[in-house]
Amino acid sequence: MPFAPSFPVMLRTEDGVRIDASHTPARVPTAGADPAPSGPLDVGIVVAHGFTGSWRERAARRIVHVLSRYGGVVAFDFRGHGRSGGLTTVGDAEILDVAAAVRHARVVGYSKVAVVGFSMGAAVAVRHAGLMRGVDAVVAVSGPARWYYRGTRPMRQVHWAIERRAGRLAARLVKRTRIAPGAWNPIPMPPHEAAGLVTPVPLLIVHGDADGFFPVDHAHQLYDGAREPKELWIEPGYGHAETAATPELIDKIGKWISANFS
Repeated sequence: MPFAPSFPVMLRTEDGVRIDASHTPARVPTAGADPAPSGPLDVGIVVAHGFTGSWRERAARRIVHVLSRYGGVVAFDFRGHGRSGGLTTVGDAEILDVAAAVRHARVVGYSKVAVVGFSMGAAVAVRHAGLMRGVDAVVAVSGPARWYYRGTRPMRQVHWAIERRAGRLAARLVKRTRIAPGAWNPIPMPPHEAAGLVTPVPLLIVHGDADGFFPVDHAHQLYDGAREPKELWIEPGYGHAETAATPELIDKIGKWISANFS
């Protein structure tokens, strides 16, 4: 099945970084199809990918296609990723990238905007909503609750890529991800603290019990740090982020967004 048509967009952040993005208008249900729970034409959904990801990858495009049943979708590449400019700070300055995408969704004409983030994008979505505001719902999928986690082999590999010169070179060559050298200064507010600032915006935390990067205690820490309205889904058998997300799970997330906007 072909994906819904999308249109390229070039955004610019408040600190001057060019962001490669796309806009996929809401799909109008065909005759006989199960319609979206609410009219999608006033709803915009911003999709924020994980570390080393891209909106151009097939898994991300599949997610956009499913979510376009529930509203127009703005997907983008974080700074330092793909065709976007700059260097990734792995969750710090990236809140400005989300802000640029949300701003574009508002300019397009969406009166209600939800941000759906995956892994690093989940951490950024929560931090953006808590620190910069301006959204109407947040979904954090497979996100970390705290920084510097090295408890799994994949996360030790991620830290090698971030902290070592050879790792940064490998990320640039293999994944087209350009990583800023040096440590954070100051250390940004961790997601579990930022989650407490999201209220009164509804926050949905989605995590798999088979996540190989972040165990489910990250999801519980995020949920415990958040205030109402909040919801936690622990999905049986679900792995990590975009590549493991089934169309059924994304459809379920789309229905949650519609229910909160009805």
